Amino acid sequence: MTDQLTTDALGDDYRNWLAELKQRVEQARQRAAMSVNRELVTLYWQIGRDILERQQRQGWGARVVDQLARDLKAAFPDMRGFSPRNLKYMRALAQAWPEPEFVQQPVAQLPWSHVVTLLDKLDDRDQRHWYAHKSLEHGWSRSVLSMQIETGAHIRTGNAVTNFEERLPPPQSDLAREALKDPYIFDFLNLTENAQERDIEQALTQHITRFLLELGAGFAFVGRQYRLDVGGDEFFIDLLFYHLKLRCYVVVELKTTPFRPEYAGQLNFYLSAIDAQVKAPEDQPTIGLLLCKEKNRLVAEYALRGVAKPMGVAEYQLLREVPPSLETKLPSIREIEAELRPDLQDDS
Repeated sequence: MTDQLTTDALGDDYRNWLAELKQRVEQARQRAAMSVNRELVTLYWQIGRDILERQQRQGWGARVVDQLARDLKAAFPDMRGFSPRNLKYMRALAQAWPEPEFVQQPVAQLPWSHVVTLLDKLDDRDQRHWYAHKSLEHGWSRSVLSMQIETGAHIRTGNAVTNFEERLPPPQSDLAREALKDPYIFDFLNLTENAQERDIEQALTQHITRFLLELGAGFAFVGRQYRLDVGGDEFFIDLLFYHLKLRCYVVVELKTTPFRPEYAGQLNFYLSAIDAQVKAPEDQPTIGLLLCKEKNRLVAEYALRGVAKPMGVAEYQLLREVPPSLETKLPSIREIEAELRPDLQDDS
């Protein structure tokens, strides 16, 4: 009987080759899945476009959609996704993106449930494009996409007061500005507006996954109450992160009071210490983020002008303020399931 070889017996060269092959297989599987999804969404767009054109040319009313759903289900009994509701989403998709260049748009590469979310929750084409692009860039799940829309991420992203343009070279300054928001929404902490700094800080680290999601893509948590020794004196940074895309450390300081100019001086000291003691030669300059209960934007702008280190100032909210435009659109749990998963609903 022939002895069977083992992975360990074949040595490092084989293990490295195997790891490379696994990576190739996984990448091929991902490309195949994306290709199938792109073909499906493109098909849905084409069906929606045809429905629109024929309704306009033939004068058909809405009932033709119900008939088309029955006929398609009879022709393709093994396929789901041809319910009247789903066909109406296809028509809405073609209305939202009528140009043939649709197949090159980010939305054409998203799962169908993501596309339905964009159609359901947004009316503005530019906003739909923004969320489709970000969802594709960061790999948001459908629930994360929905949360980002409900919290107005497109308004908050890049809205913090910063001195990045003066303190960082391009394109690092633009990337850093886009990495910060204003305001940050911490409604997942279940704290009242009177919560103390340490309470918020502790709750954020206890809910670190949700906190990182609110911070945005690229943030990696380093530590809480990060200790610095400067000339024999101890100092403690509230929260320290590393941003993988910016390739730099990010110091976050929490304040439960309105912004004060002296806060910028304290943060500037922390950034200098991190740059001197922690930052590696290949890292970009450390940036800082002051999270305050509220701020006077002009006061913050003046305060940052005289600061040597790159930093931003933003507010945080412990309770989410739902935009009025969304209040009437928030669906029930049953409606969410029906609207976001039409491709899995029974077509009867």
